Amino acid sequence: MSEGNGNSAYGRKAFKRSSSHFTDRITADGRGGRPVEAGRYRLIASRACPWASRALVSRRLLGLEDALSLGVVDPVQDDRSWRFTLDPEGRDPVLGIRYLSEAYDAREPEYPGGVSVPAIVDVPSGKLVTNDYQQLTLDLATEWKALHRKGAPDLYPAGLRDEIDEVMADIYEDVNNGVYRAGFATGQKEYETACAGVFHRLELLGQRLADRRHLVGDTITEADIRLFTTLVRFDAVYHGHFKCNRWKLAEHPVLWAYARDLYQTPGFGDTVDFDHIKRHYYQVHTGINPTGIVPLGPDLADWLTPHHRERLGGRPFGDGTPPGPVREDEEIPAQGRP
Repeated sequence: MSEGNGNSAYGRKAFKRSSSHFTDRITADGRGGRPVEAGRYRLIASRACPWASRALVSRRLLGLEDALSLGVVDPVQDDRSWRFTLDPEGRDPVLGIRYLSEAYDAREPEYPGGVSVPAIVDVPSGKLVTNDYQQLTLDLATEWKALHRKGAPDLYPAGLRDEIDEVMADIYEDVNNGVYRAGFATGQKEYETACAGVFHRLELLGQRLADRRHLVGDTITEADIRLFTTLVRFDAVYHGHFKCNRWKLAEHPVLWAYARDLYQTPGFGDTVDFDHIKRHYYQVHTGINPTGIVPLGPDLADWLTPHHRERLGGRPFGDGTPPGPVREDEEIPAQGRP
């Protein structure tokens, strides 16, 4: 997600998601000059951002915490965008920078585009490597395998990739990006088209998930991660803030149970910070919420209620195992959890 000086313009100009400008890949064989190497790179993410949250979930499921360090930015930006004000002295403790833009500038001085997360930075040079949110997690699942924990799930199994890609393409167009097109629409027709597309796709996904526990195959895949990061934000921000309010997620029996199933699965809910999510959307998007008031609701306790999706079978981690406890330095503060 890219933010910055234009926050007040959201809802007043046509919305178009920018493509990733820095698309270097970090690969097992080092083709292109970026080899996978434990400790060399740092993932910079916002727990507020659904695009960055994909990487947080993948990193934890795959057990890459020791191999790929994590920097978490403040959910509320100033005019220089993502900042490290959550860290002592307002600096990332590994990179030593105050703003993520400094890593962008080190890579390409006076880069004219937005500063987005997730981003991977090369620690020795301090230069941005990639902000390609679409490819980044696929590479974590495939190119970083030598550093995966024992028992890590296969999030992008070779035999299912065509189906996973097809499902993810529909989710991206109508759901992941659709909520933004609705929320940042500048006219009634534009909004209604986008909003209708969101709920049409959600209904189709609900039908797909009515008799299967996961989107593709019988295990968790990248497709589930990409849908989850939108669903977990739906009632908290998209329903009200983005006017995607034909119904709440909690009113759809299948999708609500599916989302709770994933939330309660190690690696998903333990990466979610509802406090960051709500403060970011309601305080940063001043073009559509000029008061900056953050609503008190919804009640988050229901995320922990039984979902009964295990009755559908499936093996969330396949032949593997769940990740272990969250590292102490990465635990979500109490105000961000149900």
